[in-house]
Amino acid sequence: MTKAPKRVGIIAIQHESNTFSPQETALHHFEEKWLLRGNAIRPVLIHAHHEVSGFIEGLDTTGIEAVPLLVAKANPHGTVAAGVLEQLLEMALEELAGAGHLDGLLVAPHGAGVSQSQTDMDGYWLTAIRDKVGPELPIICTLDPHANISPAMIAACNATIAYRTNPHLDQKQRGLEAASLMARTLHGEISPVQFAVWPNVAINIERQLTSSEPCATLYRYAEEIAQHPEVLSTSIILGFPYADVPKMGSALIVVTDNNPELAKEQATLLGEELWNRREVFRGQMISCDEAVARAAESPKPVCLLDMGDNVGGGSPGDGTFLAQALISRPQLRGLVALCDPESVQQAKQAGIGAEVNLRVGGKIDHQHGTPIALTGIVKNLTDGKFHDSEARHGGAVDYNVGPTAVIETSHHGTTFILTTDKPCTFSLGQVLSCGLYPKGFDVIAVKGVHAPVAAYAPVCPAFIRVNTPGITCADMEQLTYHHRSKPLYPFEEGKQDA
Repeated sequence: MTKAPKRVGIIAIQHESNTFSPQETALHHFEEKWLLRGNAIRPVLIHAHHEVSGFIEGLDTTGIEAVPLLVAKANPHGTVAAGVLEQLLEMALEELAGAGHLDGLLVAPHGAGVSQSQTDMDGYWLTAIRDKVGPELPIICTLDPHANISPAMIAACNATIAYRTNPHLDQKQRGLEAASLMARTLHGEISPVQFAVWPNVAINIERQLTSSEPCATLYRYAEEIAQHPEVLSTSIILGFPYADVPKMGSALIVVTDNNPELAKEQATLLGEELWNRREVFRGQMISCDEAVARAAESPKPVCLLDMGDNVGGGSPGDGTFLAQALISRPQLRGLVALCDPESVQQAKQAGIGAEVNLRVGGKIDHQHGTPIALTGIVKNLTDGKFHDSEARHGGAVDYNVGPTAVIETSHHGTTFILTTDKPCTFSLGQVLSCGLYPKGFDVIAVKGVHAPVAAYAPVCPAFIRVNTPGITCADMEQLTYHHRSKPLYPFEEGKQDA
């Protein structure tokens, strides 16, 4: 008699919640990205560069039946509205109840979710899943390193694995790694346990490029720890400074094979390494005017990274501070993307080739600049959909920023891509799909910090990160926190937790 294969369920509820944003995240934000249940999950995600893709492929290759249950993901935005978390959890529990016998669970929270009802959104739903399946079922978790992990998140899972790259290009690889750990666990080869430390350090977002210093040294040290024969995984949690929660900040996780003392020892050593080097993780702040002046002297095209209006961190995407600085230097041919559905509609009504007078950007709130009055020609109109087969930050391959208009200004050197939804920072496809070519510009302003680097590095020889105002301002000390722990470097000095 043939033995039935092991069966592993898959649940992902992912949201990066910016608590400084006045715009709440509703259920429709998940529906607009991914809100998939059961059999609908595999065809959408199997070819993506996402951890769920890695879960499915990894289980398939080991002969374990993958049982996708729920994938809910919304783009970064404000706090998740009251009731939405309960709706998503109810969906997950319904799918879990109808799945039949399961031998394990692979789960993928983001790690920086905050709802109006639960500050620790990810810890809440992970704990609910753990309570439902009981203490014996293995649960292995992947995380975005832009997480603010809680003790509840760690307690709910047997092992937690964070992406190791920023930009996040290794999401599928971490999904494959999690699936491999699950297979080895179910085959009785290993018994994963984990330990986490919180060393009272918040790594500045500007310092979070994993391939460069100061992060590179920390990641090399984590890799050295991972070479120990009983260590199964090491993870560096960079932290998400735009969620005002008690555990905002960085953390370190070590997973071992049934050796909790070793996990504690090695996680503590990794935490001490971060604490001892904390000063190098303070950000370097460059103003708009200084950035544009540097761009004028740099190899072209220069990518100016608008950190204060970082759509990957939940900002509105219509900030105008950097665009205003570019306009003041008409000798520079600039390219700026802004979210402005009102101006898109005006451009559509006028038609390609028409001259339009617009007020662009600065309309969603009062924190990201004021609208810019401009006169320009409508050079192109698109549906805002494009495809990128390369691994990009976020793991998607198909993008949709809604109806889009390209405006070439008449009185200065800046071209605007105006989108209906937030502009895409993760793929060069947004520019190319508009019929524009990056090398035709001196400066390209992109709303992000590190996520755009993978897309723009092939065409931009220079990157300058700009400390613009906004709800994702890189200078954390300009943000008002009410719930973060104290002491927390760089706000206060304080020695590492035991």
